[in-house]
Amino acid sequence: MPILNIENFIHEAQAFSAYESTHHEPKLFGVTDGKAVGTYLEHKFTDYLSAKYNFVPGNSASGIDFPSIQTDMKVTSRRQPQSSCPYKSARQKIYGLGYNLIVFVYDKVDDPIAKTARLNITDTVYVEAGRTADFQTTTGIINILKRQGNKDDLIGFMIERNLPVDDIELNNIADEILRNPPDQGFLTISNALQWRLQYSRVIEYAGQVAGIHSIFKSNLML
Repeated sequence: MPILNIENFIHEAQAFSAYESTHHEPKLFGVTDGKAVGTYLEHKFTDYLSAKYNFVPGNSASGIDFPSIQTDMKVTSRRQPQSSCPYKSARQKIYGLGYNLIVFVYDKVDDPIAKTARLNITDTVYVEAGRTADFQTTTGIINILKRQGNKDDLIGFMIERNLPVDDIELNNIADEILRNPPDQGFLTISNALQWRLQYSRVIEYAGQVAGIHSIFKSNLML
């Protein structure tokens, strides 16, 4: 079997989204738990790829679903497009998560007569690692640098943004920003024990901004 790479991964994500949007699944009828829906779709997509390509699936050590292509899979409802994500470092808000994301956005429709459910995939978006930082944080930092801001300005801004770091790390990050300014991120990342990722902006900008790719968009009527 061929080796899974980014190109065929994106192609298969598009085909899978179109197929899944027409599939009627009895196991999901009446299910309201978004985590259960996400687990179902993650396993199904992994199995779908396993039948065609050679790759090592993710595990707890790798922390992402497709480590060979540095990509994690997220499944979220269109009504509230968000999910959790492991917290590694406050720097993820500034420099990104460190890996790509494939985001499947669905609307779940139950058929009470057939007792089946359909996951209409409304959007599938591929977000390159360089775009996975927090939108407001990176916007503020980029604007400070444009206005000839210095280290003190950066530290003050990060304190205002409640970046979860101590004073030593604040100083280290400010020095790094001056050496290596971040790219504009497009996620909304909320502070928590786990990051809370919100995807409305990447859905909106998919296909319009470099690094955010619209893989699939539904034309099905609900």
